[in-house]
Amino acid sequence: MRVINMGPDPSLAYRPNLKTNETKEKEGYRNFESGDLIDRVFNTYKLMHTHQTVDFVNQMNSVWTGCSHTKLGMMDAIMSLDQLVDESDPDVDFPNSYHAFQTAEGIRQAHPDNDWFHLVGLIHDVGKTMALWDVPQWAVVGDTFPVGCQYQNSIVFRDNSFMDNPDEKNSRYNTEFGIYEPNCGLDKVHMSWGHDEYLYRVLRFNNCSIPEEGLYMIRFHSFYPWHSHGDYMHLCNEKDLRLLPWVQEFNKFDLYTKTTELPDVDKLKPYYQSLIDKYCPGILKW
Repeated sequence: MRVINMGPDPSLAYRPNLKTNETKEKEGYRNFESGDLIDRVFNTYKLMHTHQTVDFVNQMNSVWTGCSHTKLGMMDAIMSLDQLVDESDPDVDFPNSYHAFQTAEGIRQAHPDNDWFHLVGLIHDVGKTMALWDVPQWAVVGDTFPVGCQYQNSIVFRDNSFMDNPDEKNSRYNTEFGIYEPNCGLDKVHMSWGHDEYLYRVLRFNNCSIPEEGLYMIRFHSFYPWHSHGDYMHLCNEKDLRLLPWVQEFNKFDLYTKTTELPDVDKLKPYYQSLIDKYCPGILKW
């Protein structure tokens, strides 16, 4: 695949769950309703919602989950995000690696005793390195959703972005349960391909020891229709419901830690390197 510049990372855009009567800082994340940005965001989601099909997801799983593309230490992977400036953010303009450290530090302050949680905050977006390896942005960033069953209304741009997706017209895929059994569990559901699923697979492939709660945060932090809108509960099992509050807790820090006050990365690196050495040490296969 060739690199396609699909514009900015839309993962913070269009959050209906953010309340307009909250703080001004949080309102800033809703500033995606005017100007040229809305067109760029929509175009990214339109391509995503056109091409993210069951066949495409199966293809990407086949290509990427064998982790045969490169070998890289986790800190180097984090710092590679310096090449991915989030141009969709109207308030700040800095490399994604700063967002990684900001998220981690926010979690560290609120949850000082869960060091694995700090690490999850640091690495949660590292799967975006795919965008540096010739994967188009619509297959890397943005909200995720299940393929192989009916698309729910809470998906961003649901009403006007799936018209050209062949699965939308496939009677096997466009029912409430589609190819799945009731309460089968999200482990058995094929999610649209992106940085969440990729990093989860990398961590599992390399036998990283991050607890189950942290792996769920990584795997489903972009699954907004589920963790913020309560959709797709008919596919969830007891494990999913037990871990959902952890994903929701993580989401607070993913959304609300972006500020123009940039962290001192060099000062923070030794602490986070110690966590990397503890939970996902050495050179990893990607």
